[in-house]
Amino acid sequence: MADKFFFKGRKQKKPKHSSYGFSTNRDVKPGTEDSPLTLIVTSEERKAEVETLLSENELFGTIEVNPETPEDIKELEALINTPKTQVFEKKPNRNDPCSCGSGKKYKKCCG
Repeated sequence: MADKFFFKGRKQKKPKHSSYGFSTNRDVKPGTEDSPLTLIVTSEERKAEVETLLSENELFGTIEVNPETPEDIKELEALINTPKTQVFEKKPNRNDPCSCGSGKKYKKCCG
């Protein structure tokens, strides 16, 4: 009863994980053992090809052979063909040797 009239502040402490933005609901990545890819192929030969792609990229998936439906391996293609970051070659400074192989400084040759 004394708590009711004289206590200032929270009665229960706020949990730490929510105040720091930590998510307790972890996302499961596709292609793992917990969340395998679902793939549909039209023939047994294509199934063997897709299985080799899965093993090369260390992914897990369930492959269904159904000749009547169109092939559906979009999930696999999306994981394999992720875009690469473009890296540009650095332009040489004025006093660096020229990249053409003349032996001169860049500012005297190609700059």
